[in-house]
Amino acid sequence: MNKFITIGAMAVLGAMAAGCNAPTPAAKVQQNVANAKAERSNEVAEARREGAQDISAQRRDVSEAKDNRNYEVALAKAEGDYKVAKEACNVLAGSAQADCRERADATLKSDKAKAELLKP
Repeated sequence: MNKFITIGAMAVLGAMAAGCNAPTPAAKVQQNVANAKAERSNEVAEARREGAQDISAQRRDVSEAKDNRNYEVALAKAEGDYKVAKEACNVLAGSAQADCRERADATLKSDKAKAELLKP
């Protein structure tokens, strides 16, 4: 009995192995190749779309960071210039010193307004 099972199993395996090596009809192969090419084209197009979206988003981020940095630099410069001008006013006396500080205050206000234009 075991002999028949072994021989039967070998026959089934042999038939399966012989069936695996059978060539696929040319029409079926052409269809499979066409389907694979179409799928590849769709995947490449999708990858390009996603890449373009990522690049666009990163460009926006860089632009926003640049705008923020320009604003912060302009503001820091305005405040630094004000401190320098105010210290320079200390050499003066009386109304000249008061006038100097008023000019420094006006310049600071103007420079801060210009910096606000850079604010994103």
